[in-house]
Amino acid sequence: MNEIILDTETTGLSVEKGDRILEIACIETKNLIPTNNVFHKLLNPEREVSDDAFKIHGYSYDKLKSEKKFEEIADEFLNFIKGKEIIIHNAQFDLSFLNNELKKISRAPIETKNVIDSLEIARSKFPGTSNTLDNLCKKFNIDNSERKKHNALLDCELLREVYINLIGQKEPVLSLYNEDENQIEKLNSVLPKSNHKVIIKPSEKEFSDHKTFLKSEIKKNFF
Repeated sequence: MNEIILDTETTGLSVEKGDRILEIACIETKNLIPTNNVFHKLLNPEREVSDDAFKIHGYSYDKLKSEKKFEEIADEFLNFIKGKEIIIHNAQFDLSFLNNELKKISRAPIETKNVIDSLEIARSKFPGTSNTLDNLCKKFNIDNSERKKHNALLDCELLREVYINLIGQKEPVLSLYNEDENQIEKLNSVLPKSNHKVIIKPSEKEFSDHKTFLKSEIKKNFF
């Protein structure tokens, strides 16, 4: 199952007081490696943006009033996330807004069974500390210097790196021998050059020798 890293920005903090979604971003990954499939939309929230929210993300209603409404992009969004594991930081917040938007257009809510809340994982690993995305970036030495304002797409990219560290998977898992040359080239083009080594498909002999080495010499779990 592929994963979706998801984030939203909103007009405020309260669904009950009528706040709405104004930005949705989703990055699709496979084994936490970006597939290069991205869903990113700015939306007309059909209401003013609160002063506090504006300070966080910098979006005003005047800037957004010409964008599409949620109902116009709902099908595209639902098709993008369908059948995939969804990773969200503070899932309760984002899901409350997403399901409120879906309810307004008589659509079924997003089920929580395929949702992973990275905030809950962080709280279990680092109890008693602030586990905001910024603080977790600092904890794991992830560069978030471009995050001057909250931006859903950038936050998805940062969350992917944070989540990899939270689950102790220092590098995404690849089954290289079963990948064809085109897929390997695609992975090399998508992954930031500063963060990974070039992927080279092993020969059959190299793969066989490596398996023999692992069986005879390595008794520990790298992940």
